[in-house]
Amino acid sequence: MLELSALSVAAMAVAVFALSGWLLSLRLGDVSIVDSMWALFFLLTAVSFAAALDAFSFDGRAALALVLVAIWALRLSGYITWRNWGEGEDSRYQEIRERNEPHFKFKSLYLIFGLQGLLALIIALPLLVAIQSDSSLGWLDYAGVGLWAVGMMFEAGGDWQLARFKADPDNRGKVLDSGLWSLTRHPNYFGDFCVWWGFFLLAASAGGWWTVISPLLMSFMLLKVSGVALLEKDIGNRRPKYAQYVKRTNAFFPGPQSDISDSEDDKGEKG
Repeated sequence: MLELSALSVAAMAVAVFALSGWLLSLRLGDVSIVDSMWALFFLLTAVSFAAALDAFSFDGRAALALVLVAIWALRLSGYITWRNWGEGEDSRYQEIRERNEPHFKFKSLYLIFGLQGLLALIIALPLLVAIQSDSSLGWLDYAGVGLWAVGMMFEAGGDWQLARFKADPDNRGKVLDSGLWSLTRHPNYFGDFCVWWGFFLLAASAGGWWTVISPLLMSFMLLKVSGVALLEKDIGNRRPKYAQYVKRTNAFFPGPQSDISDSEDDKGEKG
């Protein structure tokens, strides 16, 4: 079981971070800054838990978990901050704002920042089990690191390929369907999926099989809530080329594209 006093320290750190983000959002008039905070919630949870247990070391499962979550969190937060810089509030949050007026600026404390902090605490459970463990590394740990590495390749590689694609003015209005994006329509989400199942394997190696709730919750969010389902809700209507891309390419799990040409797809639509 988790050390409850250390878990309380981590929860308080997350609460303070969420409150700070909310106060900053009031000043900026932009709650989408929470996207940059999302990955940092996990890093803060792990570091706070380790500090409370005095579990910092240069070897073992605790060090492995801290290093892996730091790499993942700092890269993802940095990328999202760079991507969103100067863009204003994301349209998804504008819709949430409109649905929850009046007084959204106060409601956003629990609807946006509090909720994401709570979700992060729950999803971070495998990290906390791994940090608390003092048992020797085993084959599940190495499998977890391997799965984490696959996830990072898809997540970071997908983000890099998309950033390069968007930076070319000639690609305006086009759909990226090469590289990792030819294997899955959401390589970054699939990468996140692998990362968190990798963290679960670290916890499972330490006896924390019960933390399976973490990757299951993350998988559900990626597939049905804030990931694939939300992004593709109406994108096919706004971008006809994307609708063709959908017919050729796997939604989530990587695989080869179907042999459907744009011309064949157009004939099928007309017929």
